[in-house]
Amino acid sequence: MKASNTDQAHTLNKVTEVYYDSPEADNFYFNIWGGEDIHIGLYEETQDISQASRATVAHMANAIPTLSADTKLIDLGSGYGGAARYLANQFDCNVVCLNLSDVQNETNRRLNLEQKLDKLVSVVHGSFENIPEPANKFDVVWSQDAILHSNNREQVIAEAWRILKPGGVMIYTDPMQADNCPPDVLQPVLDRIHLDSLGSFSSYKDMADKCRFSGYQKEDMTHNLRIHYSRVLEELERNFESMCTISSRDYIERMMVGLQHWIDAAKSDHLAWGTIKLTKP
Repeated sequence: MKASNTDQAHTLNKVTEVYYDSPEADNFYFNIWGGEDIHIGLYEETQDISQASRATVAHMANAIPTLSADTKLIDLGSGYGGAARYLANQFDCNVVCLNLSDVQNETNRRLNLEQKLDKLVSVVHGSFENIPEPANKFDVVWSQDAILHSNNREQVIAEAWRILKPGGVMIYTDPMQADNCPPDVLQPVLDRIHLDSLGSFSSYKDMADKCRFSGYQKEDMTHNLRIHYSRVLEELERNFESMCTISSRDYIERMMVGLQHWIDAAKSDHLAWGTIKLTKP
């Protein structure tokens, strides 16, 4: 009997949760990928992964001129909460971090306390296919490089619509396949992250239309994806021996192979990345 969409989503969520809760993954992402910000960076002004990753957060924030102390924002797949703390610091807005990984959530809470932002930033364990928040609550739904982990991305977009106030904005980035990507060429990438597919600019436009969003705006910044994965691989190679002491050698070697698959796919123009901004009428 074929598994239901709900069962499939639950299974993939569990795989994702177990992976990010593992000490090997936690050590890799926090020490190599970018620290507080574990998403793709903007490399126009720097080659430093952490600085480039923070530049993405600032760039997205600049696209929402209404951010203020009155803003209620939720970050879907918030990781260690770097974006939430940036937004709370810069705009005094209230941020809910929704994330599957208990390990990342505990780090997020600790950093919130250390930076005295725990009154503005709250952390919730949960899935973005079934967001534990009421309808019409948030002014902004925010997400960075997380929605790819869902096998029901239209449900994620529908949930964002549900929890947004009228006039609210969803802004997100996601590693995607190019709109003209040939079939099957991304299998090495997909196998590494336990997925059957990636989204695309065109598929996300279709989902936004089905969910009755308006004002679809995209900013294609794909060149940063190749640079980012290349920089992560370079840092991992440079710190190979020390990383093998805190994450297993097998994990690090498999990660290096996986990163190279992403780099190769990006060089072949099979991948896409950038910001998508949607408005709820």
